[in-house]
Amino acid sequence: MALSSEPGLSELLGRFRAGDPDAAGELVQAYEPHLRRMIRLRIRDSRLRRLFDSTDICQSVLANFFARLSLGQYDLESSAQLVRLLEAMARNKVATQARKAQVTRRDEREIGGEDDTTTPVVPGPSFTEQVAWSELVQIVRARLSDDERRLSDLRAAGCEWSEIAGQVGGTAEATRKRLERAFDRVARELGWEE
Repeated sequence: MALSSEPGLSELLGRFRAGDPDAAGELVQAYEPHLRRMIRLRIRDSRLRRLFDSTDICQSVLANFFARLSLGQYDLESSAQLVRLLEAMARNKVATQARKAQVTRRDEREIGGEDDTTTPVVPGPSFTEQVAWSELVQIVRARLSDDERRLSDLRAAGCEWSEIAGQVGGTAEATRKRLERAFDRVARELGWEE
């Protein structure tokens, strides 16, 4: 699947949400090369290039994306939209890692540690290496309240925000925001920081 192929994206996302393991592989195959290239371009500082591998950051971004997609957070209508989302997630992840590296270097200097060339600890294994996709989704679901889980289930089942709001009360926008805030909270709790 090329980055520009539009017709099959909604079908592919639907297959993924329905639990088709091949759909995740197809999405990775289609978007990972572009995402890794973009991440390598974002890591301009030679010190950061020594610390961070584009593969680790890419896998972390994809794990975050797949978990949120499984739970119904994203409304993606085109490949271009998906590319922009993944790029934004990658930019945020690179910026977060760069800030952590800067803080580590500063803290070491302040406590009389090594000089500015000190190498902070390289990020650990990616989520995809630690947990299968389905287990990752279960971890996220376990951190949602019962009401949040219900919203997520309805959204993952393909319900429109207006339908969900009709079932749980409130407006479509308020319902969408409520679920978005829940995912953001869980992401912070899990250290995803996107």
